Amino acid sequence: MIEFSDVGLRYGNGPEILKDVSFSIEPGSFHFLTGPSGAGKTSLLRLLLLSLRPSRGRVTMFDQDVSHLDQDSLLQLRRHIGIVFQEFRLLDHLTTFENVALPLRVLGQAESEYRPNVIELLEWVGLGERMHALPSLLSGGEKQRAAIARAVIARPKVLLADEPTGNVDPELSDRLVHLFAELNRTLGTTIILATHELPLLERFAYPRMALNKGELTIHA
Repeated sequence: MIEFSDVGLRYGNGPEILKDVSFSIEPGSFHFLTGPSGAGKTSLLRLLLLSLRPSRGRVTMFDQDVSHLDQDSLLQLRRHIGIVFQEFRLLDHLTTFENVALPLRVLGQAESEYRPNVIELLEWVGLGERMHALPSLLSGGEKQRAAIARAVIARPKVLLADEPTGNVDPELSDRLVHLFAELNRTLGTTIILATHELPLLERFAYPRMALNKGELTIHA
């Protein structure tokens, strides 16, 4: 599904942020992405999200070399990728239901088509009774669950999570990772979850992609 071959990334004329990064991701797998601040995790996620192109090397996603694709083709590929941010990024004037449904509205689906699916997903993540609430009335954990639901409502093949547990307590961190694990198990979604929380890595036995000074190692 995803393959990086000797990928390097630099911004402008600056030093390389990523150096000779090579790995492959199989469909339906779950990986942690780890590393200290400044190691290049966000840059790697941006490459995976197709919002950046590598400075050198080859990135293949969904059997296509992304280096040679035009913007329209990249946009089509991005529809297969969901992302969850640490800071939620919910729209304050929309209810939980409307925030989660937003990707389907952007794709042009009518509410009569997507409403049952949105309600089912909100029930599944434990927000069925909060679907009409605005973000200002949600707890941090509820906001993050809403953000996760929004990221998966269009059934992406790959889900990227950028420090999704960074703003919640350890107990909720565990619950959120269990939620990602359940999405991986039940939907077959390929998940790459970036985190710097070592206790999470000890409690969940998923392979780790570890970045340090732009270089990547894989720990099974």
